[in-house]
Amino acid sequence: QVHLVESGGGLVQPGGSLRLSCAASGSTFSINAIGWYRQAAGKERELVASIEYGEGGAAKYADFVKGRFTISSNNAKNTVNLQMNNLKPEDTAVYYCNYHMSYGIDYWGKGTLVTVSA
Repeated sequence: QVHLVESGGGLVQPGGSLRLSCAASGSTFSINAIGWYRQAAGKERELVASIEYGEGGAAKYADFVKGRFTISSNNAKNTVNLQMNNLKPEDTAVYYCNYHMSYGIDYWGKGTLVTVSA
């Protein structure tokens, strides 16, 4: 069992920045990849960014955040961050941390709300 807690969400003006963090506890063995997803009101959950677990793991980004968001992980501390720059109103959503385990199970946090508005 893995327990994930997101933090760092809030209200920010367009063009601003936020840094989301996800802290993991529990049985954090056999992690395959870590990701950030988001779900806007009335829309399906979508992948924002992911990173392979392990030293130098490759990161992937959704086209709509490339060049603006950066995912990073500290495996020793079981944390993963999402640095979000140049935020746009369309980035408004609940952001979720996801741990995908090598044995096929996904763990999710409860999410943190990001609101981008003037």
